Amino acid sequence: MRASRKRSAKRLAQVAALAAAGVLSFTACGSDPTTGGGSGNAAEPGGSTSGSASGASLACPSGKLNAEGSTAQANAITQAISAYGSACSNKATVEYNATGSGDGIKNFTGGLVDFAGSDAALDEDEAKAAEKRCEGNPAWNLPMVAGPVALVYNLDGVDKLVLTPKVSSEIFTGKIKKWNDKQIADLNSGVKLPDEDITVFFRSDESGTTQNVETFLKEAGEGAWTKEPSKSWGGVGEGKNKSSGIAQGISQTKNSISYVEWSYAKNSKLSMAQLDNGNGPVELTAENVGKAVGGAEVVGEGNDLKLQLKYSDTEAGAYPLLLVTYEIVCSKGLDADKTKLEKDFLSYMASPETQTSLEQLGYAPLPEELQGKVSDAVDAIS
Repeated sequence: MRASRKRSAKRLAQVAALAAAGVLSFTACGSDPTTGGGSGNAAEPGGSTSGSASGASLACPSGKLNAEGSTAQANAITQAISAYGSACSNKATVEYNATGSGDGIKNFTGGLVDFAGSDAALDEDEAKAAEKRCEGNPAWNLPMVAGPVALVYNLDGVDKLVLTPKVSSEIFTGKIKKWNDKQIADLNSGVKLPDEDITVFFRSDESGTTQNVETFLKEAGEGAWTKEPSKSWGGVGEGKNKSSGIAQGISQTKNSISYVEWSYAKNSKLSMAQLDNGNGPVELTAENVGKAVGGAEVVGEGNDLKLQLKYSDTEAGAYPLLLVTYEIVCSKGLDADKTKLEKDFLSYMASPETQTSLEQLGYAPLPEELQGKVSDAVDAIS
């Protein structure tokens, strides 16, 4: 396991170097990616991913799958869909609509889509609704895409900003109102902070990214964030729709701060805060994500692979604000033909080849041990 983490960190460091050179390809600035296209002849995002490496083990059934949810994984699943189509000679169509985790789960439990993407595992009520949708069988949370969340800001003349979970919590709850507040100034010696009000933006749609950020603030914020983590924002500020709305709001508004997935922050060239979780400031880089991504613990039972991410007491140099996107699936109860296609596609997405290919889009590959558990769970869908 330790060797796996070192290999992941090394690969991610190489990705970071490419990103710095401007090689990586992301979606258009200020808009969510177009993810509704099937697995036909669409160009592969990022310009790579052969699909042939694991194609020999694919069954490549025909048919169509519809999925919906997380915007955080949109670039990743778009690339996987395109590559899977190429590997299977476009025999099937897989469509993904990036509407946000909340809508994805609602439409999955309502029977409108075949599986959902969510940046948080199902809660108790959602799990009950999903079981009913799955004809009395449990739904499983299958972690598939891992990536960091950036705290993004727009401050003239401030190229480096350090925040702690506690100070971030007090900004997001409105306790700290000015950029030159002593608590921020003490973390940023020598930085000229403006005597201006802080403008906070948050996701107005239900979002697993929001829930992960709130969990981070709750667990690492030394009591400054008191509300229970939720897909709906519990702090102050002005709501913006989806990740694209956050990126646009920060880009256009001086003295603002918010949270957004790394790919959106990079694509919009937003300034990103360094986080000090007790072991010194940590910049959001691929290498630093690689130090943290292997620290998640499986807390679900059996093939329900719900994870417990480590937000506090992280090792030195590990970037602590991460999220994992789950594919929410019926363990049983889906149409037989759709089940065949779902298992084939998700097996492909969980494969080492596909996981490695997603690094170029700013995601961290699942640790090898977790990849194996996900693959076994996909095989167990019936």
